[in-house]
Amino acid sequence: MAVAPTPAQIAAARDSLAAADPALARAHAQTPTFEWRLRPGGYEGLFRMIVEQQVSVAAAASIWARTVEGLGGAVTAEAVLGRDVETLRTFGLSGQKARYGREIALAQIEGRIDLEHMQTLSDEAAIAALTAIKGVGKWTAETYLMFCAGRLDVFPGGDVALQEAMRWADRAELRPREKEAYARAEVWRPWRGVAAHLLWGWYGGVRRGEIALEDLTL
Repeated sequence: MAVAPTPAQIAAARDSLAAADPALARAHAQTPTFEWRLRPGGYEGLFRMIVEQQVSVAAAASIWARTVEGLGGAVTAEAVLGRDVETLRTFGLSGQKARYGREIALAQIEGRIDLEHMQTLSDEAAIAALTAIKGVGKWTAETYLMFCAGRLDVFPGGDVALQEAMRWADRAELRPREKEAYARAEVWRPWRGVAAHLLWGWYGGVRRGEIALEDLTL
């Protein structure tokens, strides 16, 4: 079972990141304490991440509640494979997400991936295993490992909010591209996941008007 880092571990990691990179020091100074956003993992956790993509928070919550109810209260690979795509769509899922849910379930049942024991794999191997499944992209794999497995050194460089916060941190004109974001994050090892949480927290505070960036055009 994944274990979230403690507040003390996060605080120590933030201090280390701020000391190692002046660009992160400002984000660190302006961003309040946060907790690690650990979510349930396994098949249910990965399928839920797929379900919640590209819809509003309210819509995602409604669709997921209907999915759980439609599957009899337990979201398992077996339960999903026991329903065809059309049945899954009656829960509010798109046809594509229903098919992806079944693809992930097949991978789990057939032993192509073991979502209950991902801790036996390195970050790189886990990302490779996840993205080998149809419907699971790199961003999904990386955020699954962060939020559902509690991995501290995974960085989803393709995340637009992270890229924008990195632009602010570096006082740059242009947002870094995905490849550039990965390269920029190398200095944050072995706490890239904490850096991502910090940048997300900073980004959210700025967008909500809680944090001012007076020296940078947003």
